[in-house]
Amino acid sequence: MSNSAVMPLVFVPTPLGNLRDITLRAIDVLKECELVVAEDSRVARRLISALSLPGKEIRSYREQNARSATGPILERARTSLVAVVTDAGTPGISDPGSELVAAAREAGIDVEVLPGPNAALGAAVLSGFPIARFIFEGFPPRTASAKKAALETALALGIASIWYESPNRIRETLHEFAALDPAARVFLLREYTKRFEQQLSGTAEEVAAALPERVRGEITLVVLPSPAKPVSHSPRELDARIDALLADSQSVASVAKTLAAQGFGERSAIYARAGKRKRARGE
Repeated sequence: MSNSAVMPLVFVPTPLGNLRDITLRAIDVLKECELVVAEDSRVARRLISALSLPGKEIRSYREQNARSATGPILERARTSLVAVVTDAGTPGISDPGSELVAAAREAGIDVEVLPGPNAALGAAVLSGFPIARFIFEGFPPRTASAKKAALETALALGIASIWYESPNRIRETLHEFAALDPAARVFLLREYTKRFEQQLSGTAEEVAAALPERVRGEITLVVLPSPAKPVSHSPRELDARIDALLADSQSVASVAKTLAAQGFGERSAIYARAGKRKRARGE
C-alpha cells in the first residue's frame, strides 16, 4: 500500500460470512500493516489465517477496554500502519470504533475507511422499501421502557428504520413492533452472505411466525411504518384556525400554507376559504 505513511490508521471492513467478499484493498492493508486492532483477537486471527497472510500483532479493542487501549493504539499509529477491524462488516458502527476515530482526529492522526461489507445497507436494499431516506438504529435498548420509546420514535418518523437484533430477542422485538403498528411492513435478513441466509418479509407477526423454532445467527431488521391516516377536521374547526391566524395578522397565503402543512386539507382550498373569511371580516 503505497500511501501507508499518509494514512496510518485504516478501518478495514471484513466479510460478514463469505470470505470472497474481502476487497483487494482490504487484503493490501492487512498484509502491510504492523498492527491489527480487533474487536475479538481470535476472530481476527482466524481471518488473517484464512487469507494466508503473515502472522500479525493483534490488539483487542472493545467497549470494555477502549479507554485504556486508545492511547497506545494512537501512539503506534503515529509511526506504523495500523488496521482496525471488527468481527464482521464495517468497524465503527456497532462497536467503539467511532470513538477511536474521534480520538485520532483530535490527536492529528489521519484516518481512512475502506468501503466494504455492511449488513444494514444490504438489508435496506434487499427489503425493496423506499430508502431515499432511512434511519439506522443499531441494537434496541434493553430496558422495556427505553425500548418501547425507541420503537415508537422510529415508527413516528414515517421512514424505514434499520435495526440489529440478537436471535434471543428477535421474536420479542417483532411482537412489540406488531403491537405498536400491526400493518407495518417488515423485512428480516438473517445470516447475510452465509450458507443458511434467510430473507423474510411481511407484517411483524407474519415474520415472527416464519422464523425457525430455534433462531440462530446475525439478524438485521428493516421496518417500514404503515402510512399515517389523514386527520379529519370539521369545517367549524378549520374556520376557527383560519380566524385565529388572520387575527394574528397572517396573510391568506400564509394561512393556507400553515394549515395545509398541519393536515387541514389542500392548500388551494384553504386559500379560497381563508380569502372568503377575510373579506367577510371586512379586511
